[in-house]
Amino acid sequence: MLDDESDLESLGPLKVLRVKGDPDAPTVVLFHGYGASAFDLYPIHEVLVTDQKFNWVFPHGHLSIPLMPGYNGRAWFPIDMAALEEAIRKNDFRNFADKDPEGMDIARASAYLMLEALGVPWNQLILGGFSQGAMLATDLTLRNEQMAKGLLILSGALVNESLWKDLAPKKSNLRFFQSHGEYDPILGYANAKKLEKLLRSSGLLGEFIAFPGGHEIPAPVVQGMSRYLNSLS
Repeated sequence: MLDDESDLESLGPLKVLRVKGDPDAPTVVLFHGYGASAFDLYPIHEVLVTDQKFNWVFPHGHLSIPLMPGYNGRAWFPIDMAALEEAIRKNDFRNFADKDPEGMDIARASAYLMLEALGVPWNQLILGGFSQGAMLATDLTLRNEQMAKGLLILSGALVNESLWKDLAPKKSNLRFFQSHGEYDPILGYANAKKLEKLLRSSGLLGEFIAFPGGHEIPAPVVQGMSRYLNSLS
């Protein structure tokens, strides 16, 4: 199991973990969630059952976040943890739908430079992520003028609704995969369904897997990801 930053390589302004597969297969880029790292989603590629041997890139968040004494995680943009804990206590889920989260612009610029350095054509890229990584992947996919091969939204959320609503129709027929826990205490289920509705009404084609759990990636989601990736090959 990889767990040391010496295993990371530089790709543009970001560090990444890379797993090389079939040179003719698409590349899956998965952005981790808040407080995690490139190593967090890495094991997924080992358990997916796919017909092709995909290439994988796991970017390492550019922000260092202190989580506890002696331990830092990584992130793509800051989160007001006190406000989040208060929202969870009140069962009042945070909603980013009316704006970009603060710092998203920096994350987006860094990610685009990383993808440029990667050098894979957009029609061979499947972008995805978990939690705030899913928000970033969706934002990158909708904003770029070129069409990605696919989009994986794992426990993500709708952000900057007015902009995404304008951009999404330009990605009509893009196939996406989305999953969300019905009892997610961090990013509410209703917001995830609102994102699904926006994408579908804009002409994107997708599968939504709801599961009776929280902010996580359970086995049914892994199985759904396998089906989705096989459908793109």
